[in-house]
This record gives sequence, C-alpha cells and structure tokens, in this order.
Amino acid sequence: MSFRQATEYSLVCNATTERLFTNTTVLSWTESVTVAIEELRIVMATVHAVREVVGVTGVDLETIFFYYVPRIIAVLFIVPWYIMGSLFVNAIIIRFYSEMYNLTDPFDGNAIWQKARCAVSAFWAVQAKLLHGYEIHGYEKLPKDGPGLIVYYHGTLPVDMYYMMSRINLDQERPLCAMTDRFMFSIPGLSFMMDAMGVHRGEPDHCVKLLKEGKLLAPGAGGCGRLCSDTSTTASSGSTGWASQMWRKGPDVPIFPMFTQNLREVFRTPRFGIPFLEWVYEKTRMPVVLIYGGFPVKLRTYIGDPIYDPSLSAAELAKKVNALYRPHDAIEELIERHQRIPGSTFHALLERFQGFMPFGKA
Repeated sequence: MSFRQATEYSLVCNATTERLFTNTTVLSWTESVTVAIEELRIVMATVHAVREVVGVTGVDLETIFFYYVPRIIAVLFIVPWYIMGSLFVNAIIIRFYSEMYNLTDPFDGNAIWQKARCAVSAFWAVQAKLLHGYEIHGYEKLPKDGPGLIVYYHGTLPVDMYYMMSRINLDQERPLCAMTDRFMFSIPGLSFMMDAMGVHRGEPDHCVKLLKEGKLLAPGAGGCGRLCSDTSTTASSGSTGWASQMWRKGPDVPIFPMFTQNLREVFRTPRFGIPFLEWVYEKTRMPVVLIYGGFPVKLRTYIGDPIYDPSLSAAELAKKVNALYRPHDAIEELIERHQRIPGSTFHALLERFQGFMPFGKA
C-alpha cells in the first residue's frame, strides 16, 4: 500500500473573493449586530445598577424585556392588518347590495350602487372620527360637479384617501375615482368591491377618459416607493408625475394639492432590508413591506388652492405656468405649513387626545 501526499491548497484571493470578503453590506450588518448586542448588555447592566441603588428588586426586568416587549412589538406589526380587514368588510357590504338587488355590473349606472357606496363610506367615516378625530380643511375648494384632479401625498397606507373618498361620496353623492396599483385587484374578493367604489387601475389613458367624463380623480403613487419611504419632507413623485401627464393629455381641469398632517405617524415601516424589498417589488410588483403601528394619531387633511383654474385670464395663467407642471411644489408648501419635521408619533398622539395645537397654521 502506498501513500500519496495530499495536495496542498491555498486560498487564492482574486478580485471576486476580495469583493466578497470586503463587502460593505456584510460588514455593516455584522458590525450592526455586534453593536446592538453590546448596547443591550450595557442597558441591562445599567438597569441592574439602578435597581440596586434605588432598591427596586420586586420587578423582574428580564421578564419585561424578553417576554412582554417582544409581544408588544408583535402586536404593533399585527394591528395594521385591520385596514385589510376593513377592505374585506367593504367587499361584504358591496356584495350584500349586489345580491339583494340582483346587480352584476358595477358600471351599469344603477342608482343602487350609490347607496352601496354610501354604506361603505359611512363605515370609513365612523372609523375616521373614532380613531383619528379626522378633519378636512379647504374641502369647500373642491368642485361640487364636473372634473377635477386631486394630487395627494401618499403615506405608508393612504387611509386619508379612504376618508376623503367617503366624505365626497356622502356629501356630493358621486364617487371620487382613485387610482391604485394593479396588485390590489389581484387580491381575492376585492376586485368587484373596488370597481363598485370607483377605484381604477393606474392607466393614464383611462384617467384621461374619466376626466373627460367629468369625474373627480385622485391618482395614486406606486406601491413600494411610498411604502418604503419613511419621511414627510418630500411629496409623492408618483402621484405628482401622474398629475402632469393627466393635464397634458386630458382636458383643462383644476388641480388640487392635498396633504394630511401626521399621516406618516399612523403607520411606519422599519428601515431594515429596504433595498432588498424595493428589488422584490421591481421584479414582482408585489409591495412586500413590513408595516407596524396603527396609532390613533390626529389627522387633518389640508386642500390647497387649485394650481390650475380654467377661469383664470391668460396673464394670470402665465404667472402659474411653472407650478402647473410641478404640483409637488404645492404639496411641499402644505407640508412646510402644517407638518412637524421630523414627524413625532408622540406629539401626534398628544394632539389627538389632549387637544394640543397642531404644528403650523390651520
């Protein structure tokens, strides 16, 4: 029997392996975890020291940190699902009306559909009042009939748009035609309800058609772009870009900027893994984003003056021509006037329950 010496291997660090082992993302994640563990140890040591000094020994802080805190965090991520539950309640209401009156086509113009929309709108109106003490400032600026374009700041979840749709349905007895991502129509059970409520797929040519029919329209932004964002300092580029397209292609209609104070404080998204989630959305068009919150903060919607008004003279219109194609500037102005920067969930809760004055002027 002969023995052969094993071949010696050496690690060759070429350009590829060098990039692998010096990948800044891997290093940053490792460093972040290490720092987090060390900070947790420091916090626990500090808490134990304080307990000894104060003489508080009857409270089991380990139980609080490792038993109750994780459960509280879990609840914060579960609560936002009440919005999805509310949408399914809406679907049940719409289906009830369709079965009772033997309606199969939500686009047939039957007056019963307006009753169904009002029933759904009442549901959202009650929720808005109880949870957020919802207010609308500048509502009288919107046209009572005829076309119009509402350009709004898109929050993590656009609950303010649900509330605005409800107000218009109840007051004007006509739907506010909102645009949404095609993904929403793929959720089982919701497509028929959204058709009945006047929610449409985001297609510019279809939006132009609605404006020519005299509809009040509210284009939305893309799913993940707004979900992944966590700031109130910039307007939604998606919806404002749509407004420019609608105005260029469609009829001359007034454009109304809209912003809801504290909207970003209702639902929030953790910053962990955002680049990956954006990549998933680009590949699948599915807004897979973790959302937490559902905080009952004070919400106030502000509607600005129309950016374009057909009644303006040629000279007056010339003064607004720059703002005409940049509706996000008007939203930025509303944000600067009415939103605390950076946002604070704590202050927003104080405004809701203790009547604190809002940031800025009403």
